[in-house]
Amino acid sequence: MDFKVVTKRAATLALASGFLLVASLQAFAAGSEDDETAPPPKSKTTTECTDGKVWDKDKKECVKPTQSGFNDDQLFQAAREFAYAGQYDNAITVLKLARNQDDPRILNYLGYSNRKAGRMELGMSYYRKALQRDENYILARSYMGQALLEQGDVQGARVQLVEIRDRGGENTWAYRSLMQSLKGQVTY
Repeated sequence: MDFKVVTKRAATLALASGFLLVASLQAFAAGSEDDETAPPPKSKTTTECTDGKVWDKDKKECVKPTQSGFNDDQLFQAAREFAYAGQYDNAITVLKLARNQDDPRILNYLGYSNRKAGRMELGMSYYRKALQRDENYILARSYMGQALLEQGDVQGARVQLVEIRDRGGENTWAYRSLMQSLKGQVTY
């Protein structure tokens, strides 16, 4: 076989392998599409709305969440987006509107938003409540583990990492995020 042909095939194969590796690493970092523990995508709630308003897809405008007909799932999604955007007080305001205040997802994000807003003990109390309602809620375990790290409790964070793994969450963003925190990388 001609040396140029072999070299060109090798270069093409190396380039394709490089693209696949980059795509795989990006997917690993973000989590799969069905990984509900991964951060939410941004929507018009945080890119266009202001003053704690939430994008109403039906009305096609930003509305005050108190004046909307949003159900708990819609409120949760909006609050989650606020929380990841660093708008913790807006997230808390929206979470407080949920009808089911015992929903582990609501409790977890009340924990996250309060912790990130500097109210560590209040945040920890919400994580504990979320885990009392659902001990398999691995995202609450991940955030609790990160809070424990912030408080200097490395062993407590490791316990949460093992709990996530043992509950089937080893291939989730929640597990990877806490693992990165344990390695000294800042996450959530």
